[in-house]
Amino acid sequence: AVKITCPVVFCTAYDEYSLVAFKSNGVDYVLKPFSKTDIENAFKKVDELKNFFQQKTTPDIEDLLARLNPVAEKTSFLVFKNQKYTTVQVDQIAFFYIRNDATSIMCFDKQEFALSQSLDQVSSLVSSKQFFRVNRQYLVNFKAIKEIEHYFLRKLYVKLVIETPDKLLINKEKSSSFLSWMENR
Repeated sequence: AVKITCPVVFCTAYDEYSLVAFKSNGVDYVLKPFSKTDIENAFKKVDELKNFFQQKTTPDIEDLLARLNPVAEKTSFLVFKNQKYTTVQVDQIAFFYIRNDATSIMCFDKQEFALSQSLDQVSSLVSSKQFFRVNRQYLVNFKAIKEIEHYFLRKLYVKLVIETPDKLLINKEKSSSFLSWMENR
C-alpha cells in the first residue's frame, strides 16, 4: 500500500517472496536465521550501490536497447541523380545533412545526392560506431573528421576533411558523448 522510494533490505523467513522483494526496490534478501555478518554485508551492499550511482550517470536507454537488439547496418544507399539510379557505399559517405528540408549525402569525392529518408531514419540505419549525429542537421563519418576545437560556451567545433555548408557545432550537453565516441573506437 506504500510507494517505496528508497533501497530496502528484506529480512524474512520466507524465500518465496524474493522476486517480489527485488521488484520493490529490494537490494538484498536476508533469510532467517541471520547473523550479524549477514546484516553487515547487506548494509555494505547498500553503501556500495549508493556510491556507484553517485559516480555514474543514468544509462542511455536507447543505447542499451540498441546494443541488445542490433540492427543490420546498411552498407549502401540507392540514390537518384541525372535521371539515373545508382548506389553509394556507406564508406564513401563523408556526412549526411539536411539541406532545404531534405536529407542529402556528401561523399568524400564531393559528389552530392538527395535521399528520400529522414536524417533520423538514416541515423538508425548506419553504424553508430562509424557515424555520429553531431546536431539536428549533420550525421558525420568518423573518417571524415579532421580536427576538433573548443568553441564558445563549451561547445565543440568539428572540422571535416571536406568543407561543410555550415559550421559543425556540438552543444555542451552532447560534447562529452561525442568525445567518448571518438575515444572508444
